[in-house]
Amino acid sequence: MTVLQITHPGALPSPSVYTAWAAPYSTLRTERHNRLDRVRQYLRGDHAFAQLIRFALVGGSSNVAYVLLFMAMHGIGPLVANIAGSVVSTVIANELHRQLTFRAAGRVGWFTAQWEGGGLALLGLGISTAALAGLDFWAPSLGEAAQAGAVIAIMAAVGGLRFLALRGLVF
Repeated sequence: MTVLQITHPGALPSPSVYTAWAAPYSTLRTERHNRLDRVRQYLRGDHAFAQLIRFALVGGSSNVAYVLLFMAMHGIGPLVANIAGSVVSTVIANELHRQLTFRAAGRVGWFTAQWEGGGLALLGLGISTAALAGLDFWAPSLGEAAQAGAVIAIMAAVGGLRFLALRGLVF
């Protein structure tokens, strides 16, 4: 149909012609939106797995804070930058765990969370340091890829133990 053939406004195609091909898109979009809403609701829940996901996200964000502070203070010296970065990132992580991961702001005060969470962080640092020293003692000829894998496994185990301790004892 050309413009010259249109004699009255009723000759134009009705909107229902266009909904036939647009309907699957809107249905898929609605299904995807509903799925995302269910995932968001689950991740906001108090299930252990949802808390573990939030725990990992908080840990990642506090590690970013550590790296940024370490790079900003590196001119002072790597030892001081490491200590400052560790302390600040631990304080950030403990507060985020108190408020977001375990939603314990009403049950556990700031100082208690910092004291107990910081103590667990120090205990984790001691365990991971001892494990890495043991790895270096018992397997000194371990390749770089195997060492990296061992470090990741040790840090994951310590992180898992910290999660369980924070969930069960602190928050």
